[in-house]
Amino acid sequence: MLLAFFDVKLAIENLPMILSGLPMTIYVSLISMGIGMVLGLFISLARQSANKLLQIPARIYISFMRGTPMLVFLFLIYFGLPAAGIEFTAFQSALIGFGLNSAAYIAEVNRAALSSVEYGQWEASYSLGLGYRDTLLGVILPQATRIAIPPLTNIFLDLVKATSLAAVITVPELFQKTQIAAGRSYDTMTMYILVALIYWPLCSLIAFIQERLEGYFNRFVN
Repeated sequence: MLLAFFDVKLAIENLPMILSGLPMTIYVSLISMGIGMVLGLFISLARQSANKLLQIPARIYISFMRGTPMLVFLFLIYFGLPAAGIEFTAFQSALIGFGLNSAAYIAEVNRAALSSVEYGQWEASYSLGLGYRDTLLGVILPQATRIAIPPLTNIFLDLVKATSLAAVITVPELFQKTQIAAGRSYDTMTMYILVALIYWPLCSLIAFIQERLEGYFNRFVN
């Protein structure tokens, strides 16, 4: 039944062109996740801070990003900011948009993971003469990392798939190349099935890496 909607020959002919967008998809995903990881850590720490000057802006940031559609945010950056005299390329807009958006979700994952570590760990470290920074980096974060890996991987999976939205601002990633191929071939069904079959193993590979990472960190659990 699938072959009735899927032209194998046409798919093979257009596969190289569509795959030419894969490096950009991976590139945008990795850099955006990196931005999100760094910002997310600081935002999560601010979110847990007793200082209201840190906590309240962090709460507002998380609420805004989680309550704003990613596509709308991309349009605000790429099409809206030029009206204020601030211009970014499509690639830069994608990195900023995905990075800032993912940071909000990562911050909540980090907050939950950090909170799951018993407060007695902090007290024990302080009693040994360790400061806040050394306790956080040497004691708390290693334990929280194991807990955070599954949800962080899910965020990365969603980010990889969300990069397809960058096609609307002309970033030459996987889906944008698929749209071009679909326009040239006049067979949108074949092209969209093909790109779905490319995303599937890519995301499956990420899930496999997640399992290996979980196995690695679980070795340190008694």
